Amino acid sequence: MLATAGPPPNGPGWAVEMKWDGVRVIAVCEGGECRVFSRNGNDVSAAYPEIVAGLKALSGNKSLTLDGEIVAQDREGAPSFGRLQRRMHVARPGERLVAEVPVRFFVFDVLRVDGLDVTRETYLQRRARLMKLEPPEPLSVPPHWLGVDAAQLLEVAREHRIEGIVSKRTDSVYLPGRRSPAWIKTPLRQNTEVVVVGWTPGAGGFETTFGSLVMGAHDETGRLVYIGNVGTGFTLAARRVLRQALDEITVAASPFDQPPPEAAAGGWRWVEPVLVADVEYREFSGERLRMPSWKGLRTDKPPALVVVPPVR
Repeated sequence: MLATAGPPPNGPGWAVEMKWDGVRVIAVCEGGECRVFSRNGNDVSAAYPEIVAGLKALSGNKSLTLDGEIVAQDREGAPSFGRLQRRMHVARPGERLVAEVPVRFFVFDVLRVDGLDVTRETYLQRRARLMKLEPPEPLSVPPHWLGVDAAQLLEVAREHRIEGIVSKRTDSVYLPGRRSPAWIKTPLRQNTEVVVVGWTPGAGGFETTFGSLVMGAHDETGRLVYIGNVGTGFTLAARRVLRQALDEITVAASPFDQPPPEAAAGGWRWVEPVLVADVEYREFSGERLRMPSWKGLRTDKPPALVVVPPVR
């Protein structure tokens, strides 16, 4: 079940949970065997052996299906998607990597218990079942709040560097595979300035404009370094205006000392690094902005003052 994006709802009948920045998975245990599946249905059990071990300890020989998020935490305990990436792309991690980058499974819903499908039970009924499970490490059931101002919890999430909050109707059933307004996600995002350094060719409706813009910023030594591409947040009109502006400042060579390796294969086009823009993003792990979204050009800051955002 997926949430719709929006501001926190007002009024009674809603519970609020923290929104964990990790990998959404469904865990299925049957007859003493447990498997973990990603959102696209891939079996990722081998990638998270400690999670599978915890699930086996929890379920025994009983059947159990759980929904939740696999999360890696930084030294302060805040979820770090950048840290999690060290585990995400390793199909069978060794003991050293598992020890260096431990992960947790935050379980926030239950779909099946002892062969009983509970998806038609209400949110509060399913939460009551979850609280009785008492999962072992590295599994846990994160809290939910009733009768608490969602805006206040959003500020708590901001203070603790959590991705945001999810508001859920207390009478809602679980709808597998559907995006429902009964769940409303309110993510927190950060802003930064970037230098527009180039663009990638577009396809389909964007063939005459661009696919994404190449972003740069200056590191602590003053070098212009690559921090990712942004391809969302543009209106079609903005795309057309930007493409015209980009065509006027085209250059043959990359402004980066070390352009990203995918640039040549992708046919990236380069421009003079003179345009500064605002973007929103979820996280910066030191290499690329995660989930950037275009906000617009700005003329009140010279490119030389645009620096790499802090790693969080």
